[in-house]
Amino acid sequence: MNTVLKPLPGRGRVTDTKGVSTEASNKDLAQRINAVDWHDVEEDLNQHGSAMLPGLLSAKECDALAALYARDELHRSRVVMARHGFGRGEYKYFDYPLPDLVDALRTSVYPRLAPVANRWNEIMRIDVRYPAQHADFIQRCHAAGQLRPTPLILQYCKDDYNCLHQDLYGEHVFPLQLAILLSEPGEDFTGGEFVMTEQRPRMQSRVEVVPLRKGDAVVFAVHHRPVQGTRGSYRVNLRHGVSRLRSGHRHTLGVIFHDAL
Repeated sequence: MNTVLKPLPGRGRVTDTKGVSTEASNKDLAQRINAVDWHDVEEDLNQHGSAMLPGLLSAKECDALAALYARDELHRSRVVMARHGFGRGEYKYFDYPLPDLVDALRTSVYPRLAPVANRWNEIMRIDVRYPAQHADFIQRCHAAGQLRPTPLILQYCKDDYNCLHQDLYGEHVFPLQLAILLSEPGEDFTGGEFVMTEQRPRMQSRVEVVPLRKGDAVVFAVHHRPVQGTRGSYRVNLRHGVSRLRSGHRHTLGVIFHDAL
């Protein structure tokens, strides 16, 4: 039976998203991405498993993206976390074609991270290597049956939280992902910190809290990362989640670079 692939990112884009997708805004985003010190990002990833990109999105872009949560025609599925033991709150996965800004983030950030991912796999003696361009990696996912897009928006209310987890979804996993806070701590919500844990062999878990503000992004390890020890490099296992909201509402954009089965 022939498999019909959905449009690849960047083809047949959604263009009626009220300011989320304009040529000028995407050009401005590209300039912001180019202005990031990616050497420092890699250093932070190597040292801590995560790296902040302050002010990656404007407040207007954050508000426009958060407003897309209510537009069911843009999403392929809705997940209520409590039904699956994932925590409390909910999230929706975008369907293809992705909104322009989401697509631009996915395709523009990936080439900056692919060299890091390849260096990590070399250090960890993992044979997989990642192509320079995101479209080529997505073709690899689709050829393996991973056809469903994974970028998503998460929505939290008072007392909601997200349990520690890993976003794997299939055989082909890109080892880094991006999350962008779309709400302002202290104004829109309290609590709700982005949290990571790292489990090193024969050691207790290390906890990292990333102090995001509205528009800030964090790049972080999906599953494993290499750590240099006294006897060489070894792998550590990472998970991420969100602590309990004390009040208000919180939205987050998650940009995962591999597609799902």
